[in-house]
Amino acid sequence: MHFSRVALIGRYQDSGMDAPLRELAKVIEQAGIQVIIEKDTAYNTHIKEYHTGSLEQIGELADLAIVMGGDGTMLAAARSLCRYAVPLLGINHGRLGFITDIPIHQAVQAVEAVLEGKFTIEKRTLLEGSIIRDKKVLTSDLALNDIVLGRSERSGMIEVSVEYDGSHMYSQRSDGLIVSTPTGSTAYALSANGPIIHPAVDAFLLVPIAPQTLSYRPIAVPSSGTLTLTLTDTSRAGGRASVHFDMQTWTDLQTGDKIMITKASHKVQFLHPVGYSYFSTLRKKLSWNVMPSSID
Repeated sequence: MHFSRVALIGRYQDSGMDAPLRELAKVIEQAGIQVIIEKDTAYNTHIKEYHTGSLEQIGELADLAIVMGGDGTMLAAARSLCRYAVPLLGINHGRLGFITDIPIHQAVQAVEAVLEGKFTIEKRTLLEGSIIRDKKVLTSDLALNDIVLGRSERSGMIEVSVEYDGSHMYSQRSDGLIVSTPTGSTAYALSANGPIIHPAVDAFLLVPIAPQTLSYRPIAVPSSGTLTLTLTDTSRAGGRASVHFDMQTWTDLQTGDKIMITKASHKVQFLHPVGYSYFSTLRKKLSWNVMPSSID
């Protein structure tokens, strides 16, 4: 893989983001590669010495996008750039960093190695969801982590009927339901007591959020099928519910609305420096192999 243009995308809300971005830009320039700064990143960090572009322009022009921030920054970039097949490299400038896996202090070394061709490629599945009312599609969107159907704030439970490829799975009363990719199994789904699923596993994960009956458990289903979630009762939730596509929210759901979820036609490509290990990431982020007595 040859890189002629590399884009930099940063979580510009962080103070001092301009310095590490400029440092990486210099490394890229020294390798004879053109630098593009995502326009909002450039504006908010006052970086004016490089070409700028929107995410759409980056998708059309860049051979690689380096994302510096937390997993939320990466989610937004991935959802926009996956359709252009632009590979992504994640630099962790946040806290956990499951998909922005390169520590900030190793950023220069990692970028230099990747530009020299020393990397591995990993492809991750996305979800595509559509909200349907009276057989009309109201909106459709992608999610790298999860699609979450939930009750409105300060309201009671909702009731949801779940089908897989037209076959009824169950109806449940709960605060909501998470439909997660393997990538998202370490996000909200994990907080709701769902299992961790390796990214290579071709499955969707369904995790109830505070179900009324504890017999409702997380379940994984093949990602080749279609999930249909139907809101059958929102009376306890004030007649309202919401759905979240990663960080994007649709708040005006009503009883009878359906959310149809399939595997997206696009995949996200992540680049990792040679030696990357998914299990090493889990050990570091979840403090595996650390005895309880030694945890602060």
